[in-house]
Amino acid sequence: MLPDIEKLFEVQVADREIRKLRDEIAALPKRVAEIEAKLAGHKASLEKARAAMKGDEVSRKKFETNILDQQGKISKYRDQSLAVKTNEQYRALMQEIQFAEQEIRINEDRILELMVNVEAREKDVKIAEAELKVETAAVEKEKAEARERTALDEKQLADWVEKRNASRSGVEANLLAHYERVLKFRGSGLAEVRDQKCMGCRVLLRPQTYNEIKSQTQVMTCESCQRILYFDPASETAADRPNEMGAHKKRARPKSDAAQAWFFRPDFGEDEVLMVYIHSGDTSSRRVYEMNTGRQIGDVLIREGNYRQAFPEDMTDSAIRLNGHWTEAQMEEWGLEVPTSALDLLQADLRAAHRDAARPGKSAHSAQTDTTTSRQR
Repeated sequence: MLPDIEKLFEVQVADREIRKLRDEIAALPKRVAEIEAKLAGHKASLEKARAAMKGDEVSRKKFETNILDQQGKISKYRDQSLAVKTNEQYRALMQEIQFAEQEIRINEDRILELMVNVEAREKDVKIAEAELKVETAAVEKEKAEARERTALDEKQLADWVEKRNASRSGVEANLLAHYERVLKFRGSGLAEVRDQKCMGCRVLLRPQTYNEIKSQTQVMTCESCQRILYFDPASETAADRPNEMGAHKKRARPKSDAAQAWFFRPDFGEDEVLMVYIHSGDTSSRRVYEMNTGRQIGDVLIREGNYRQAFPEDMTDSAIRLNGHWTEAQMEEWGLEVPTSALDLLQADLRAAHRDAARPGKSAHSAQTDTTTSRQR
């Protein structure tokens, strides 16, 4: 491998790590905000329980005041009854006394209801206080871990930036400028050459170009995607080479009714991507990953129906069905990037799909057969 290419390879590795660390650092404040929002929810529950207790206390005092007022009226009416001179006046005072006694009973009943609720209110407050105490401790721990992770990420970021700068210094200026320009638009500036193809855009190279790249005597770029090309003999594994009979092992066909389906799309906007659909219950989810770096593009989309019904706009003629299955738990652990092991398997299967399509007697469209069949169903 040419010295400039070796240095650029180091730069590209550093660029990927730097982007990953910067994304993680940028996501941490959001995570802390989510943690604090969760704590705020527990605080709100506690305040609500305390407010309910305080409201009961206010109501109780109000009812007790009403009772005292009615008792005062009764005493007043009894004193007045001793001085009345007619039966009508006496009956009127007795009615007032009965009304006041009825009001006293109503307020006493309301006080009893509040007393019955006191125990439940106190229990709610104690539960909310205990939950808040536990949650506060957990939140402080998570925030401390987030701060530690941020500090570690920032240290690693500084180390990678230093490594990147050191590697950049050994690359010819015009070549470095070309690499960075392609990196900005393609997500990667370098691409490996295998089976006479640029692994960045999957375009077949001319035999002369392919031989010149294999000779490693000069820097070559892909005419299609403009990535800087390199050849690594060590990457030509047994899976990529013909067997003794001069043929590749027959590729397994993905199951059309599988709950998880992977596709390659060369024309998703301006990107080449991997798409994975997961059918669960009455809904299907879709994740999109950049083909070469494995970085997730956009958010996870969830729609009703199986993936063919939920995402019909994705089922284009250019889509190629791939073999691949990982559990949702495994994919959640991936975070925002497909691990290298999984990415290599998917890319190897795509190469196998292209080989199948290139066999004598088969059209280039045969690699899309699974997709077409799926749409027809």
